[in-house]
Amino acid sequence: MYCIRRAVEADIEGIARVHVDTWRTAYTGIMPAERLANLSYERSSGQWLHSIRSGRGFIDVAEEAGEIVGFASSGAERNHVTGYDSEVYALYVLAAYQGQGIGRELVRSAAKELWDRGYQTMLIWVLEDNTSARHFYEKMGGVLIEDKLYYPLGGDTHLVEVGYGYQISELIGDKIP
Repeated sequence: MYCIRRAVEADIEGIARVHVDTWRTAYTGIMPAERLANLSYERSSGQWLHSIRSGRGFIDVAEEAGEIVGFASSGAERNHVTGYDSEVYALYVLAAYQGQGIGRELVRSAAKELWDRGYQTMLIWVLEDNTSARHFYEKMGGVLIEDKLYYPLGGDTHLVEVGYGYQISELIGDKIP
């Protein structure tokens, strides 16, 4: 059985492993193979350590039997999208643990924390070609917004990101005090 809790610095290696491993499975055929091959646990660890220490947002982890199997990183909305004040920056669950409700509970946990911090609305960005993730966000009640972002791959090459918007109160429902 898994539990959702706030990440601490000791979780960094587990978060980095989930980050790199899920990119390699979820983005095969979407991202260039060379980019996926060049991912490293060490670089990812440094990025997530900086994220925890900066205090600008927060990270929740899903842990099962002492192992980090998923995480969500959230905070204030970063791209000035009208009508949204917060964002889930990253949501990843190891392939072997998908379909067990972990992703849904990570989103709900992030939404509850965002609500407690005074946010009302939330965005989640996803690569346009990542149809399984898009289906997940739609199933959770996300509404496709008009804005798009462009994920740079170098030069003029980029991937398109689409956003799903949520009313936080609808996501957390029974968790509102």
